Parts: sequence; structure tokens; C-alpha cells
Amino acid sequence: MNKEVKVQELGVKDYKETWDYQEAIFKEIVDLKIKNRREDTALATPNYLLFVEHPHVYTLGKSGVMSNLLLSEAQLTEKGAAFYKINRGGDITYHGPGQIVGYPILDLENFFTDIHKYLRLLEEMIILTLADYGLKSERSPGETGVWLDVGTPFARKICAMGVRASRWVTMHGFALNVNADLGYFDNIIPCGIRGKAVTSLNVELGISKVDEAEVKEKLLKHFKTLFEAKLITL
Repeated sequence: MNKEVKVQELGVKDYKETWDYQEAIFKEIVDLKIKNRREDTALATPNYLLFVEHPHVYTLGKSGVMSNLLLSEAQLTEKGAAFYKINRGGDITYHGPGQIVGYPILDLENFFTDIHKYLRLLEEMIILTLADYGLKSERSPGETGVWLDVGTPFARKICAMGVRASRWVTMHGFALNVNADLGYFDNIIPCGIRGKAVTSLNVELGISKVDEAEVKEKLLKHFKTLFEAKLITL
């Protein structure tokens, strides 16, 4: 079981370009697993955690419905936003500047074979990171992701999640609003959930800008502990 995770900072990168990069890594790991089984070998499968910031983009998961996008093609162009139907779970979400997007591409057979546990640990990583900033966040029953003030009229989502897994290899991941322009969420029904707001870390802390590098350091600290991983920065 290889618990080394290669951490790669991609900076600002186009969504489709990043998706293709994820797919290439995903295929490399799956192909190696198939080779191991076919040839009865035990070559270690690699694990990755990619950090990226995307230009404005809306993505629709496999279980999503187009009506949750409230913009026409012309309006998307006007707002400088792209749109993609993609192969993760979940409905529609937004990515853009001021948001930390993390894509763990892990062979879960190196850790544990439980997708439910995997999602809960990703949520816990976010919850612990927000606690470092004095915020109490939590899960919302039946709604993947991380929220504040669950069960009240003020419930608001701060981190969206959507993953894909095949042969216990994961891709896609989480999007944590740190310094996000929340106006872009007005153009969708986020995750297909009506009547609930979206928030960002800087808004919750009442400051203009949060140090995103510091947030990533905290995320990595908790990821390392929760997954019992050894992190290697590329």
C-alpha cells in the first residue's frame, strides 16, 4: 500500500485542460492496476493531489439537470464563463477565481476501499481547516459538501464536492470558496438545491482577502493526518 501522495500546484488553469490532465493521470493508475492483475505483479500505484484555480466556469455532473443553469449561451459568453457537462457525481457548480479547487487522484486500495468514508474524510478536512479560522462548519444530511448554520434559515454552503471513482481510483474533488465572487452563484441553482445560500471564507471572517497559500497549508496538514499519507511536493 503506497500512501505517498504527490502534491502538485497547477496555478490558474483552464477547466478542460485540467480535466484532460486528470483523465491522463487517472488512466495511468487504472492501467497499472489492470497490468498488475493481468500479470500478477505488485507495482505500486501512485497517488496525486492537484490544487488549481479555474477561470469562471460552470460544470454539470451526471445527475444534474440543465435547467439548474440559469444562463443562455449568449449570457455565458457575456459573463466570460465556460460550461461543461462532466463525468463526476452531483449536479451543477461554479468554479472561479478566489476558489481553492482540489483534485485528489488516489488509488483508494492504498488507503481503504470505501467511497462513503472517502467523501466524509474530504469533508472533515474542510471542517477542520475552517475550525482553524474559528468557524464552526458541518455536514448537511443528504447533501455532500460543507455548510454553516445547518438546520437554520441561514444555512449556507462554503465547499462543494463531486467525485468519480472507478476500480477504486478517484478523480474530481472539492471546491472551497475562499475569496470567491459569490455573484456568479446567482446564475445557477447550486448543486440543484433551491433556497440555500452560498458563502466564502473571506465573507465569514469579515475581511477583504484571505491568504490562499495559508489555507492550502492547513488543508494539506489535515489531509495528511486523516489519510495517514506522506506528502511529496512536485
